[in-house]
Amino acid sequence: MARKQGSVTRSFTFDGKRYYVTGENEVDAEVKKALRLRDLQEGKVLLSGDMPLRKWAEICIDTYKTNQADITKKKYVNRMNHCILEHIGDYPLKRITPLHCQRVINLQKGNSKYQINQVYQMLNFLFDRAVENKHILSNPAKNIQRPAGTKTSRRSITDAERKHILSVAFANKKYTLFLLMLYCGCRPSEAAECKGCDITTITDSGAEYHMLHIRGTKTENADRMVPICDELYQVIKDTPKFDYICPDKNGKARSETSRRRLWDSFRRDISISMGAKVDKNGNIVGIKPLASDLTSYCLRHTFCTDLQKKGVDLRSAQYLMGHSDITLTANIYTHADTTTIIQAAEKMNGKAYASSDGTTGGTTP
Repeated sequence: MARKQGSVTRSFTFDGKRYYVTGENEVDAEVKKALRLRDLQEGKVLLSGDMPLRKWAEICIDTYKTNQADITKKKYVNRMNHCILEHIGDYPLKRITPLHCQRVINLQKGNSKYQINQVYQMLNFLFDRAVENKHILSNPAKNIQRPAGTKTSRRSITDAERKHILSVAFANKKYTLFLLMLYCGCRPSEAAECKGCDITTITDSGAEYHMLHIRGTKTENADRMVPICDELYQVIKDTPKFDYICPDKNGKARSETSRRRLWDSFRRDISISMGAKVDKNGNIVGIKPLASDLTSYCLRHTFCTDLQKKGVDLRSAQYLMGHSDITLTANIYTHADTTTIIQAAEKMNGKAYASSDGTTGGTTP
């Protein structure tokens, strides 16, 4: 995780322990260092087993998570507050037992395995650091049992879904964010941050190629240049230089909440495009034809599988996806969807097959 550009970290020792503070610049870092030292000297920060878990969590994050990007740290803090501190944050460190920790992790029952593992790791992070700093004798979360959890697998969109997704997205410009995910492989937060100045054109051997600079924030690899197909370019090419390509109604970058609401609206319009019935208030009634497992990330997943089908090599796909680890890309590349399997079967049987763009593939001899 990249540290915020321009940030300055200072460290100091107090009572035999090492502390770190991070500021936006040299002056800010020195001020925070002085304030932290004053608080320690005045006893405002009581580093002992009597300290509430909430305060210890704040110190741990400030001390050990200095390399997290701002957006990553914000999500981390929000999850910790909601899943852990809301329940046992006011308990003194030395009073928290394995039973307390087990109850906290049990509250995650029914959530995804990823979510459960995140909470489990947070608990152990807090108490392992407390043990290392000799505030408690042992980690009460060490042997807790995690609920089974659910496993959600992101998938590519089907040809039928693609038809309606494109129809709805091109008909209403507010849905351009989802076109950026499908055609450029943007993460939702990345698509929300794209501006007109991120659209560029390069020339090679007389040919012009339109590109999008994705200013990724998740990892260093996330910052990348991705080609823009002609259909999408026609939609976004006139975006003013400093305007967001997919702004909210106030012209600002869409927040996570705003993006969630936009996706709900998009799903509704896709369902209607597929033939769903609506009442006089515009609410869908009866069966919703759109699959319940279709998430916005399916669009980004589809971008990757489209790269595979077009013969883009794995290393190039890793770059275009902004993956820090090539195994993440490989996991998608090695996932054969139903269409791929059917096409392989038809090839093996010497039959022609129809591709997703409507053209017909050849037959085996």
